[in-house]
Amino acid sequence: MKKTPAHKKVKTIQLPKFDNHDKSPEILELFKNLKAKLPALEKLLERYDSHWGYEDPVYRFYHQSYKLYYLQADTAEIIKNLQELAPNRPLNEWFLRIVQDGTGKKFKQEDNKNWLPVTRPIAEAFFHARYFLEMAVKYGKKLKYPPRLMPSGWAALLYLYNLRYAGYGLPSIYITPT
Repeated sequence: MKKTPAHKKVKTIQLPKFDNHDKSPEILELFKNLKAKLPALEKLLERYDSHWGYEDPVYRFYHQSYKLYYLQADTAEIIKNLQELAPNRPLNEWFLRIVQDGTGKKFKQEDNKNWLPVTRPIAEAFFHARYFLEMAVKYGKKLKYPPRLMPSGWAALLYLYNLRYAGYGLPSIYITPT
């Protein structure tokens, strides 16, 4: 019977330590601005998480109330605050299309006959803007640094500022004509 050594020396490979910090200058700038503006964003989210800022406007949609149209100003206020986090960066093209479709509308009595197609874009624009505000506050509080391996909400926020791509090439705003 062959004896095997009790402690066999095993050669180990030392892997370099993974650095999860995203050091991209644009993302670092966004993160710095987010941290600086976090108290104001928290107050804004508190307002749009309240009865009058969130519950009532959604009720107004189902109640077919012209007061739903007030959401357009709320959407604009949220977007203004989000844009201030990266004032020199264009916002996501799809997001801007959703906002364009859901803002600039004036109530007309005949809208009641065609309520869903006319007003759903207003609610949709608000929901998207509020979502990005919520993600900004959540990850502004939670993250100590911008990560390379990231939670979905932080990744979505990077999409808002065109700092992340779906792998299908660059968004059209970055494609230069030949």
